[in-house]
Amino acid sequence: MKFDEDVIVSLILIFSWVEYLWELYLSLRQLKIYKTNNTIPDDLKEMLNEESFKKARLYGIDKTQFKIVKEFYNIALTSVILYNRWIYVAWFKSENIGAALNISPDREIIISCLFMTFVTFFNFVIIMPFTIYGTFVLEQKHGFNKQTIGFFIKDQIKSLVLSLVITLPIISIAIYIIMLGGNMFVVWLWMFTTVATLILLTLYPTVIAPLFDKFVPLPDGSLRKGIENLASKLHFPLSQIYIVEGSKRSAHSNAYFSGLFGAKRIVLFDTLLEKFDEEKKVTTGCTESEILGVLAHELGHWKCSHIYKSIALTEVNLLLLFTAFGLLFKYSMLYTSLGFPAGQEPIIIGLIVVLQMILAPYNSILSYFATALSRKFEFVADNFALSLSYPNELRSALIKLGKDNLDYPIYDKLYSAWYHSHPTLLHRIENIKNQMASEKQD
Repeated sequence: MKFDEDVIVSLILIFSWVEYLWELYLSLRQLKIYKTNNTIPDDLKEMLNEESFKKARLYGIDKTQFKIVKEFYNIALTSVILYNRWIYVAWFKSENIGAALNISPDREIIISCLFMTFVTFFNFVIIMPFTIYGTFVLEQKHGFNKQTIGFFIKDQIKSLVLSLVITLPIISIAIYIIMLGGNMFVVWLWMFTTVATLILLTLYPTVIAPLFDKFVPLPDGSLRKGIENLASKLHFPLSQIYIVEGSKRSAHSNAYFSGLFGAKRIVLFDTLLEKFDEEKKVTTGCTESEILGVLAHELGHWKCSHIYKSIALTEVNLLLLFTAFGLLFKYSMLYTSLGFPAGQEPIIIGLIVVLQMILAPYNSILSYFATALSRKFEFVADNFALSLSYPNELRSALIKLGKDNLDYPIYDKLYSAWYHSHPTLLHRIENIKNQMASEKQD
């Protein structure tokens, strides 16, 4: 029995290390490109100078080296946790905390909430040094961090509290469903998580996002009029256009639309708007026509139902995951292998072990294909923007955004295929050129 239990932990660790070494190999391939490629691609020479290219290269080097250290820390910590059966230790401490509060160990849902609170705080603390370094050293060094220490602390506390406020009720109901759902609990669990997901997606733009950033309506003017005309042309159910003060957090820029059902809102980061940076003595952001090109791309996602397609695929995957959980979670060795005494099989532990550990190979393969599908959606949205006659605007906007965000344009093929949910800048420019050439031939 002990041999079989060790085999389960060993197999989990072996896959974790194999995946870690694979991703380390990819990172080292990309790091070599950063260090050895000093030539600006021909397609970017007109809008990217040597100084900007060098800054992007150095930023890429620093990010990759930081990533390598962080991932080694994570895999080493995971190995220690599994080898020493710390998951059971955390559960045992949760039972002790419950006992101090006169909560019986038999009240599994409450003990599970204590356990998840304990684990959440543990993860929060152990990852905090990397969060601080990433924000106040790495991002600060390259001119992106705009957070004060006070803003950072409030942001982290809000994130921690919100995580618990959302997670604990969902976990409690999920455990209750599994305990009482009988043979159909997989279906009930899937239906509940589907509803919970849709509620969170609906609440995010109006309730959750404003907790972290300030949203103000875009003032009347030519940009607002241009966006409204574009939305009207496409019959996009626009309710409001907002500017989010992202510059208080970071110099990175973005734009997106939100709202799952009914009226939707368009959100522009204030860093996306063209302005002269007094500190860097350079002009950043995009012109109004370029912003319209970016939004034409974003509205392409809506017009092609990419959000709904992604949600549908996610729901199919959840049903498969829960089905696998239903088949495996009663296997007692999954619990004893983590140090639990025979007969003690907490549902929350089963969820963690099956969904995150046993099914880790499936999750990695699925992630790869989901990433590839996301890149395809991005090309489709680009092509939609081109069909609205924004080829030059989209092209110049992509280059400017890459420049402002210090996005190094050259990537290793394997690295990009594994990690990138968006095509690289060069691939997107090549696609725009090909589409324009094809239109001229027609």
